[in-house]
Amino acid sequence: MAEQHAETSNERLGVLICGHGSRNRLAVEEFAQMVDALRPRLAPMPVEHGYLEFARPILRDGLEALREKGVTKVLAIPAMLFAAGHAKNDIPSVLNTYTAETGLPIDYGRELGVDRLMVSAAGARVQECLNAAEHDVPLAETLLVVVGRGSSDPDANSNVAKVTRLLVEGFGFGWGETVYSGVTFPLVEPGLRHAVKLGFRRVVVVPYFLFSGVLVSRIRQHTQLVAADHPEVEFLSAGYLGDHTLVVDTFKERVEEVLRGDTAMNCSLCKYRAQVLGFEQDVGRAQESHHHHVEGLAESCTLCELECTGACQPDGIPIAHDHSHSSNHSHGSDHSHGSDHSHGSDHSHGHHHPTYPHADHPLGPTTLKRNNGAPKD
Repeated sequence: MAEQHAETSNERLGVLICGHGSRNRLAVEEFAQMVDALRPRLAPMPVEHGYLEFARPILRDGLEALREKGVTKVLAIPAMLFAAGHAKNDIPSVLNTYTAETGLPIDYGRELGVDRLMVSAAGARVQECLNAAEHDVPLAETLLVVVGRGSSDPDANSNVAKVTRLLVEGFGFGWGETVYSGVTFPLVEPGLRHAVKLGFRRVVVVPYFLFSGVLVSRIRQHTQLVAADHPEVEFLSAGYLGDHTLVVDTFKERVEEVLRGDTAMNCSLCKYRAQVLGFEQDVGRAQESHHHHVEGLAESCTLCELECTGACQPDGIPIAHDHSHSSNHSHGSDHSHGSDHSHGSDHSHGHHHPTYPHADHPLGPTTLKRNNGAPKD
């Protein structure tokens, strides 16, 4: 469909894949490899990518590259598993600013979302994990735990739970639980400690993440902590999604949706548009990006040789990185497609995050609060 449209239209279309960015070199390499795998599937349309922060090229670089290739209209796809603040606010803000400055029209697609292809890709990672297991444990005696990124947007969090249920029913696992790596509750370690009380012989932990990074490493570490306290239970760790062919297929579908004009997001549960229970104060919040101060900051974390080990975040608490533009604004070392924002209490750049209503939940990330009690993300 993409090829037919490009041949019959007077417009010169191009595709921009919009990532979050990471200090983790492996995550950035994996993202670029995924884009490389997508290019032949969308030919002859040129495909570029860009990041919100902590990596090059930035989104503007990708847009400039498309313009240099003669593109007159861009189809932008957010490389986000679910639509939370990055897909709903940060990326659109950057794209809208670029259009206002240059006049280049940009059509924005939707996130990867709860999709049959994405669920199948996660299922493939689960099956690989089961196939590699040393012991044969019936699925009915196995607990599946899916780990989502975690967001202050309940719509995005609930979508992770839906993926969990689809996998549980698809395989026939005895039970399923959903935990999160940050921002919301339950976090990985306390969530696993509650789940193990259900008495299952095996627990399969699945990081529902696109690429490597400190969060994936931390998930493994916290799983190992719980496993060490429960030797009677077999813990298995599945791989993250990566550039599985079904993930690449999903990106192709998102581009085709834009071409068809079929890119509707779920607005009925979007906290920025609807009175979602507990988040009523977020309706109508201004659409703006808070990533401008670290856009293009491409310094890599050097604590690990390649794949992140989580050394920069012992016990989940980030080690601050000194930015030359401000000594009062520090981040954790990984921001892969939406990882923890470890902001200092002094926000010299004039932006802030809204208060998350459940920051004090006992199973949630109370360590991510600012000094004044408001959560950092």
